[in-house]
Amino acid sequence: MIFALSLTGPTASGKTALSLALAERLGAEIISSDSMQIYKGMNIGTAKATAEEQARVKHHLIDFLDPRESYSVERYRTDAMCAIRDVHSRGRLPMLVGGTGLYVSALVRGSLEDSPESSPEFRESLLSLAESDSGKEELWQRLLSVDPESAEKIHKNNVKRVIRALEIYEATGRRKSELDRETRTAHTEVCVGMITLDFHSRDTLYSRV
Repeated sequence: MIFALSLTGPTASGKTALSLALAERLGAEIISSDSMQIYKGMNIGTAKATAEEQARVKHHLIDFLDPRESYSVERYRTDAMCAIRDVHSRGRLPMLVGGTGLYVSALVRGSLEDSPESSPEFRESLLSLAESDSGKEELWQRLLSVDPESAEKIHKNNVKRVIRALEIYEATGRRKSELDRETRTAHTEVCVGMITLDFHSRDTLYSRV
């Protein structure tokens, strides 16, 4: 079991200073769980760690993605697990640091609800097919051809789940069954301790931004 620490809180809440102090004290490396800090050049308004701060403590998943590229929760889960294993393998503590905690929550819960949606046209075509006489069977057969493991677990009459599995495959290029296995692995492999910074006064917080 790998133990990781998570520190979340709004921008200007003192997260960066605390994460650096904790990382230096605990022998940790910081893994960003912020949805904006992953993008190259987006430094304004994201409170991204400076070059000096990154020199003090090693950071992961910062400044590595072109802003024109999309980035899903599922991709974050995969990247974060790779970083967590890497940090742990070197005897260091993985510390997840970010804003709202969406990415960390998805990593801990392992929900596929935040997977990117397929195009409206694709979803509409599936819904239209489902309404035809042989639609349920055709949808299930389509799922069987791309993700037989999920098809065996989902009854053909459960159209909503069949369509969702097909949408996940269309949007990510990966099988739902494969993502489910990664979720179970993450749950058994990592234990995350959560620290959340909160401001009771919004005026005080906004004055710091």
